[in-house]
Amino acid sequence: MTEQYTEAYASTHGRFTVVPAAYVLLRRAGDDGDEVLLQLRRGTGYYDEHWAFGAAGHIEAGESLLTGAAREASEELAVGVAPGALELLTLMHRTDGSGRPIEQRFDVFFQAREWSGEPRIVEGEKAAALEWFPLDALPDPVVPHELQVLEGLRRGSLAPVSVFGF
Repeated sequence: MTEQYTEAYASTHGRFTVVPAAYVLLRRAGDDGDEVLLQLRRGTGYYDEHWAFGAAGHIEAGESLLTGAAREASEELAVGVAPGALELLTLMHRTDGSGRPIEQRFDVFFQAREWSGEPRIVEGEKAAALEWFPLDALPDPVVPHELQVLEGLRRGSLAPVSVFGF
């Protein structure tokens, strides 16, 4: 959904509008405990040179949340994740504080411990690296709202619903 469409919808209908997105974290057992797959963002204009979940993106019109998450994993990592293999981590209500409708977000974070295929960078113009990290030894820097989820996961204190930027 474009920013113009979102703002036009909000002004026409007077309703609060949010942008839904799904994040998929691949997780496996490693020699040093649980490991997570992160990508290094580059060339996107949004938190470039920060580490982020391996796959993430907006849910498309008419697409279910689980289908969209599985699609993102396929498009960005070349792996097949069955919707039933997605484990909900948290629903995050997020804003950048600008008040603009496009910056009101519902980010739904999932993890998957089962998938088919070998993860690889598919969108080389948006990612510079793809690496496994122990959950207890994350790289720096990580996109801030994603770091909040990873730290909650590591501590075992991740709430079903979380907020960021409010």
